[in-house]
Amino acid sequence: MVLAVPTEPGRLRHASLLALKVGGAESNVAIALARLGIQAGWVSWLGDDEPGEVVLSRIRAEGVDVSEVRRVRAPTGLYLRERVLGRVRVYYYRQNSAASRMGPGAFDASYLEGAAFFHTSGVTPALSPSCREFVAWSLEAARTQGVRVSFDVNYRAKLWAAAEARAFIEGLLPKIDLLFLSDEEAEALWGRSDLALLERLAERGPKEVLLKRGAKGSLAWVNGEVFEHAAFPVEEADPIGAGDAFVAGYLAGALWGLSPQQQLQVANALGAYSVMSLGDYEGLPSREELWAFLEGKQSLGR
Repeated sequence: MVLAVPTEPGRLRHASLLALKVGGAESNVAIALARLGIQAGWVSWLGDDEPGEVVLSRIRAEGVDVSEVRRVRAPTGLYLRERVLGRVRVYYYRQNSAASRMGPGAFDASYLEGAAFFHTSGVTPALSPSCREFVAWSLEAARTQGVRVSFDVNYRAKLWAAAEARAFIEGLLPKIDLLFLSDEEAEALWGRSDLALLERLAERGPKEVLLKRGAKGSLAWVNGEVFEHAAFPVEEADPIGAGDAFVAGYLAGALWGLSPQQQLQVANALGAYSVMSLGDYEGLPSREELWAFLEGKQSLGR
């Protein structure tokens, strides 16, 4: 999507300047991985319009492969964001957008051949009935190719009801290898955010269930073992995108052959790095910057 956000905190109605950015859970994850030196591709439908060109050119500029992105005769999705009294409010304009028209076959399934992970989130199926079919099809296509499926719940109450989201996601669980969710999402959809919930969800299919708990750190259920890692204390500038950064960090750790405990550490570190800068992905680090952060090294910057 194209994102328009006031350059200063406050209500949209009083903003005199809006910054034009790009937003989207899956694209945030792909960009984060590319920043870490990991090959990543992003598939979607964009409008054959200038906003679509904004999205495509900026994601491509981050080193993400966009060869399977299609341009169609429909508007590119838009969302607006404001920060009032320390809380973020968002306004979506995605009905009948290009991405909302995706369905089975929206990209060439052979594109997944040789990939380690296929990642998507609960935002995509919330867009339309055809997008629900698209997500189910894409997960099955990934499994057919022997690709591990990563899914982030990413519940958006403004896009669909909790009961509808919960039912759809639970239907996908047998096809998911790694399931990510936040404590707030767990409470909203399942009424609890404890270890028992992670075990219950894992019984339905995922071998790894990761709980993002913000300032309280993270919790993981991995093949019957429980892992936990504390958050990194940092000064927050913008919380948006932290969950996507966490996902990217955990996946990166898996690709680097790290243990589950180390993967959580990297995931928490990337999430912390994300909240220290404005923007969904703009402040994300390179691999060198990430390891310097983990090792407590500081640069003079000059």
